Amino acid sequence: MPEATRTRTAPRLRKALLSTAPSRAVENELWAAGHEVVVGVDEVGRGAWAGPLVIGAAVIPRDKRIVGVRDSKMLTEAERERLFSRLSAWCVAWAVGVATHQECDELGMSAAQRLAAQRAIDGLGVVPDQVLIDGKWDFVGGGHTRRIVKGDATCLSIAAASVLAKVTRDRYMREEAPFFPGYDFEFNKGYPCPRHKAALQAYGPTSIHRRSWVFMDHLIWGGCERTRPVDDDPQLSLFEN
Repeated sequence: MPEATRTRTAPRLRKALLSTAPSRAVENELWAAGHEVVVGVDEVGRGAWAGPLVIGAAVIPRDKRIVGVRDSKMLTEAERERLFSRLSAWCVAWAVGVATHQECDELGMSAAQRLAAQRAIDGLGVVPDQVLIDGKWDFVGGGHTRRIVKGDATCLSIAAASVLAKVTRDRYMREEAPFFPGYDFEFNKGYPCPRHKAALQAYGPTSIHRRSWVFMDHLIWGGCERTRPVDDDPQLSLFEN
């Protein structure tokens, strides 16, 4: 697609995506069936090379509305920041659970995601009757979950959780950025991008990089300890697109 066409198409596509708001349809169904505490859950940071994995958990009210909630990926950073304080006041209960970069290395990403999810749910202060999860994998367990593909775009409590998790993680990466000049963590938030790759090739990993990932195999290590992966999650090479 020509660059000029992409430039014209991108705003239209974003406008179309933003016009479709997530709904309470699933929550209403579960509330009607007698499930009092319905929790939406979403993760942020699984695909990052540096920083923590963060899980958001949100219990939304039945009778209060809020405008502008979308899947966090559909919103700009400024839009998410503005929405965060409104969401945190609007939710009946919310929490985030964190698995550090060290835990991601030591446990493997799957176990780290389960750990962060448990921390998020424990942090709510309420016992869930049902948990709604974005995606195909049940990383919560317990026999009271429902997986919803593209749930962050269609299910209001999952969308709320996605924004809460994303803003929490982004703030952490911005706070860490001044300690690691050259890696652009304030912009890329630890995710793969050309400047992040270039910094890794030039300087090697920082103390907040996930050292078990395959892309680390080709890097300068100096005196840093190299951790090996403990599970079979697919991991991109530094030189793959």
